[in-house]
Amino acid sequence: MTAVPYLALIASVLALLLAYYFAKVVLRADQGTELMREIGAAIREGAMAFLRREYRWVSVFVAAMFVLLLIVPIDGRPAASFAYLMGAVLSSVAGFVGMRIATAANTRTANAARQGAAKALPLAFKGGAVMGFSVAGLALLGISFNYLLWVKWIGVDQAFQVVAAFGLGASSIALFARIGGGIYTKAADVGGDLVGKVEAGIPEDDPRNPATIADAVGDNVGDVAGMGADLFESYAGSIVAPVVLASLLVPVFLDGDSLAGSFGDAEGLLMYPILIGALGMIASIIGALFVRGREGRSLSGQLHTGQYVAMALTVVFAIVGTLVLFSGSPTFGGYELSAPIFLAFTIIVGLLGGWAIGFTSEYFTSEHFKPVKGIAQQSETGPATVTIEGIAQGKLSTLPAVVLVVAMIGLSYLFGGMAFGDAGNEIGLYGVALAAIGMLAVTGVIVAVDAYGPIADNAGGIAEMAELPPEVRGVTDSLDSLGNTTAAVAKGFAVGSAAVTALALFKSFSLTAGDQVLLDINDTAVTIGLFLGAMTPFIFAALTMSSVGRAAQAMIVEVRRQFAEIPGLREGEPGVKPDSRRCVDISTQAALREMLLPGGLAVVLPLVIGFIDVNALGGFLAGAVVTGFLIAIYMANSGGAWDNAKKYIEAGAHGGKGTDAHAAAVVGDTIGDPFKDTSGPAMNILIKVMTIVSLVFVPAFL
Repeated sequence: MTAVPYLALIASVLALLLAYYFAKVVLRADQGTELMREIGAAIREGAMAFLRREYRWVSVFVAAMFVLLLIVPIDGRPAASFAYLMGAVLSSVAGFVGMRIATAANTRTANAARQGAAKALPLAFKGGAVMGFSVAGLALLGISFNYLLWVKWIGVDQAFQVVAAFGLGASSIALFARIGGGIYTKAADVGGDLVGKVEAGIPEDDPRNPATIADAVGDNVGDVAGMGADLFESYAGSIVAPVVLASLLVPVFLDGDSLAGSFGDAEGLLMYPILIGALGMIASIIGALFVRGREGRSLSGQLHTGQYVAMALTVVFAIVGTLVLFSGSPTFGGYELSAPIFLAFTIIVGLLGGWAIGFTSEYFTSEHFKPVKGIAQQSETGPATVTIEGIAQGKLSTLPAVVLVVAMIGLSYLFGGMAFGDAGNEIGLYGVALAAIGMLAVTGVIVAVDAYGPIADNAGGIAEMAELPPEVRGVTDSLDSLGNTTAAVAKGFAVGSAAVTALALFKSFSLTAGDQVLLDINDTAVTIGLFLGAMTPFIFAALTMSSVGRAAQAMIVEVRRQFAEIPGLREGEPGVKPDSRRCVDISTQAALREMLLPGGLAVVLPLVIGFIDVNALGGFLAGAVVTGFLIAIYMANSGGAWDNAKKYIEAGAHGGKGTDAHAAAVVGDTIGDPFKDTSGPAMNILIKVMTIVSLVFVPAFL
């Protein structure tokens, strides 16, 4: 049993070695023509410069939180401060490494597309897999090391609260990376599209458009670095939540006995989440090796093969690992773990639930299904009807997502209780927390498939700017279209896990607060908190949407200025080039400036409310989790549907490019950009950040 954290360390090192191997494969590939190299270097320079500046800004916030954790009377200080710092640093490292390789993979993928999709697909996947396995490997490394350091080796007081602080550090980076990256990418995308495609009538990714390079940079800072930090935090949180919850539930079963010293049989409950993380990592590594490019086979099938192999192996590994870890029917304060197989069932429920939520996202966002085709049909009557139908489908998509999450919570609660017989009422919530690990057990592959999308998108842009033959752009467009769908699936995993993880963290918050938090709806403080919490995701969405609007406005003014003042630019005269650096700088400054207010609110609001009234904070968290989950699903799916409706028309439906229907779809896609890439994805981080801040600081509130 004590070998579990060491197994996790080994699994994390293997993941990092795989990331290193894939990085070498990507870097050995040919970058293509001199012009392709020049374009790729501009994108890489802009992306890495933004990331360095963003990390400098965020480091100020991290330093302030580090000091706050040192001086505020919370459990486990000062160890909690250092665990927090470790979470922030590892998340930053994962983003930096993933960004470096993703920006190297885009040019090489564009060049590989000259030989067909079978060559380009595996290269783009390997570029994304570097981010995927850096994220998962460093997160599991950090959690297992923190467990060994604070719980086993040093044995600090309230060690599991210290482990929770690691999750808070990861959340801090994820919050600002998602918001800042999302604002950057959509400012460039919206500004470039409205002036380029709508006003000037030039194609997407045309080298004449001054915002094209900034848009390509944005794909990386938003959908690679931002998404990677998001899922680093989600993965870390999914393991931290059941570990902390078990540490709080076990004393109940042990009749209040202290956890200090030997844990006895109880240690199995604490190590089980780490074991599942390790086994899922090994399954993901094996699955990633199954993704190979083959001529004549479905691109989607080839890309998802690794994910399905990893999921199947995780099911097998979870069952075997559970039976081995809990052999001998251990007892917990008189309650026997009589049927440990049911704990494995909670993992399987989470894994299948995450896949099902991802599938519903695919249904509502893929051009192969009715919702996107319906939005495209509405384009024939103008942008207003496109907008109405996109909003309607996004809101409708919350129905299956909520049904699946509710079913997943109910089943995992039931299985968690059945594992312990009569102890089900309390320990059932441990099963719910385990379901979140099931959803993200194959994070390495999920992130790899998701990060593949922006690499394919950038490859298409490079093919257009480098004036490669039309058949090359056809290959990159097919890769990009698949990437939009995989991104929607990954967002489904992230948002679904956020709801379940937040529930487990909320229960940990309640147990830590004890009798001082009674969520009675008749309590005025709780009612006030519910309303404030339900409001917060709407305010957060409004702030981030407005930020994109202001940043895009500055971009539009600049693009218009260049078209007006640079002779021959719009006409594409030889030797005339736009000032792309100016557009990159506009997006960078706007993103860094605009991310501070919404990001700060996520931390400040629970602290302010908690110091005023802990019961109000309980209501606040309950309201925020519910509305935040719904808004995240709605915005992500509406945005994805608008995007693919535009691509569906560009492929030839309803008259194709250059028609009024296409212009209407471009407007819908432009509205959807901040929906799916800024406000929606940041929502799941919001609800977890507020919950974990409340958990870590609850001793100070009391």
